[in-house]
Amino acid sequence: MAISFFNHVKIAGFKTAIPERCINIDDEIEFFDNNPKKLARAKKIAGYGKRYVADKNTTVVDLAVDAASKLLQEMKVNSHEIDLLIFINQKPDYEAPCDASIAHGMLGLEKNCATLNLNLGCSGYVSGLWQAFSLLENGNLKKCLILAGDIPARDLDIKDRKRAPVFGDAASATLIEYTENPSPSTFVLGTDGKGWDKIIYPFNGRRIPLDNNLLNLKIETPSGYQWDYSQGILKGEDIFYFTMDVAPELIIQTLSQANWKKEDVDLYAIHQANKQIIENIIDKAQIPAEKTPSDVFSKYANNSTTSVVTVLCDQPKDKKFGKTLLCVFGIGLSWGGATLDLEGVYNGGIYTYISPKNKPTREELINYWIKCIKGE
Repeated sequence: MAISFFNHVKIAGFKTAIPERCINIDDEIEFFDNNPKKLARAKKIAGYGKRYVADKNTTVVDLAVDAASKLLQEMKVNSHEIDLLIFINQKPDYEAPCDASIAHGMLGLEKNCATLNLNLGCSGYVSGLWQAFSLLENGNLKKCLILAGDIPARDLDIKDRKRAPVFGDAASATLIEYTENPSPSTFVLGTDGKGWDKIIYPFNGRRIPLDNNLLNLKIETPSGYQWDYSQGILKGEDIFYFTMDVAPELIIQTLSQANWKKEDVDLYAIHQANKQIIENIIDKAQIPAEKTPSDVFSKYANNSTTSVVTVLCDQPKDKKFGKTLLCVFGIGLSWGGATLDLEGVYNGGIYTYISPKNKPTREELINYWIKCIKGE
């Protein structure tokens, strides 16, 4: 385990953006044999509910930059004050350059603002926090923006019933600040790289680049949908057992390293994989269920990279944050826990991102780059 302690960095505020399109599991009863009892059972056990899905022209960068702009405006922070930008995303706008550079330009940040990009999914937010806290602890940097998000739902076939009801699109912005006042935090991170193939997008990287055969590849799955090269593979049973092995122990270890008792924690923010998994973690770690939201999944589904921020932003605006524990786990296989003092934090909430009407379409972007190649 990688264990770190900090005393002069805090989260100052956060805000989450979701896309406009909402799909309600109640409207998908056909996938439950049109049987209300089967649908009700799935809602009760897995927690299926609403999920928000980005349109074809909206990316994580669009959502995260909009959230950051609104957060800075609401907190009355000038973009010129940002010393560091960290972008956590596993589905970038372009193969290169990285999303951090693109977001830097869109936000109008200063040239002396450093940027970092982190390619991680469900466990990524705590890893990004850990990097930010490490770099701000000595006071040389004062303010950092963490942008995190994923659009796992956008390209899913609705017939893929293992994944379609589970994932929702979202992105967030978090403002991190150096503080002279003591603000103790503890981080515990780990990786089991032997399980790297349990959640994977196998094609379109340098290991297996695209060719015509892959572009035309269609695989009929047992559940009746067409799998193609752009989609991932998730070995659900293996991931469940991994989660049950890692997450409860991670909570216990993080509390121990922070010298916190379970009852000291005001909020347990656990990655919203699904309701059943969260409830199993609560039971196995023996933490208070009333302090551990499991219903955020039903409201927004699994938001992958920014899932725990969705939990934080879903709290009532008048809630007074205090001792908070974050617990994330996922692709890699990797995990991270953190204890934070969130007293006085600004909660920007969850809002709907409205896609600009003048945003270039896919065809317009393709034509633009064709003209660039031709030198026109």
